[in-house]
Amino acid sequence: MRLTSTLSGYIGRQFLLWFGAGLASLLALVYLLDTVELLRRAANRPEAGFDVIVTMGLLKLPEIGQEVFPFVVLFGAMYTFWRLTRTQELVVARASGISVWQFTFPVLAWAIIIGLVLIMVLNPIFAAMLTRFERMENRYLRGQTSSFVVGRSGLWLTQLTEEGAYRIHANSVVPGTVEMRQVTVLLSTPANRLSARMDAASAVLTPGHWDLTEVWYNKPGEPARFLARYRLPTELTEQRIQDSFAPPDTLSFWALPGFIDTLEKTGLSSVRHRLYWHTLLAQPAFYAAMVLLAAAFSLRQMRGGGTLTLVTGGIISALVLFILKDVIVALGLSGAVPVLLAAWGPAGVTALLSMAALLHTEDG
Repeated sequence: MRLTSTLSGYIGRQFLLWFGAGLASLLALVYLLDTVELLRRAANRPEAGFDVIVTMGLLKLPEIGQEVFPFVVLFGAMYTFWRLTRTQELVVARASGISVWQFTFPVLAWAIIIGLVLIMVLNPIFAAMLTRFERMENRYLRGQTSSFVVGRSGLWLTQLTEEGAYRIHANSVVPGTVEMRQVTVLLSTPANRLSARMDAASAVLTPGHWDLTEVWYNKPGEPARFLARYRLPTELTEQRIQDSFAPPDTLSFWALPGFIDTLEKTGLSSVRHRLYWHTLLAQPAFYAAMVLLAAAFSLRQMRGGGTLTLVTGGIISALVLFILKDVIVALGLSGAVPVLLAAWGPAGVTALLSMAALLHTEDG
């Protein structure tokens, strides 16, 4: 027997109702906790008024909100299946010949749609909100005027060109600008052999060039030359440099591929951004896996009863799954696991295990 559009729409609406209720409840709790923490951090900063903290709390919601989305999908689907079973609606559907795969399909479809809307429509909005939050946090809570990060050894940048590559080292960066001081530029051939070295007092990034001043140009076999000014071509921009040090979740889904390409061309590491982009791509599949996991738990309870067992089993499974997911992502960031495996592995493994559990439950 085929699932009718009326029943399919009814099951889908039930899932959306409980998904929305769970999401609103969790986001309200997260917003309350984040606002309290921000108020604590701003206690000794008079410039960070209550209105600023309230705004920052709202802007930070996407950061944790995206983390709780899979939990909401899981428990929304579990509660939907449990409630439909308790009211005997799914029992009647199963008795009429509708299989578990058929009445799970509307929830699966909506979970995938939610994932697609999240990454294609909401993600750019969330990225803009997080970017603004980072700026407000730097201004009001950290007192920083620049987002450049310079380690003890200074700042290193690499640019790949058709003639080879050059690496720029600077001892310091002028706060609030893209001006570097005490700069060393190492030029190399395509065979990675050093071809020249430049030592400059400063370097300022302009569109398409680094403007170096007071440059000593050294080339093997030639006497050193002093140049008052030297222009070094580059594809880098101020935003690109700042974003390379910023979390990848401050970039939108649509901007990430081009930004990753630029990072690879300029020699900056793109592992974080590639892993984050593939994680976004895998979200619809991961949400679908959450629905299958919910169905596996809910269907077991249809025959044996036990709401407490249902909730406990779901919570434990979710916690174990998300801990393993974080471990795999950490391995992907370290290079121990390929990026594709780190991003898509959790969704694939969860879906396969859930489908195996459903097949065992339904078909023995």
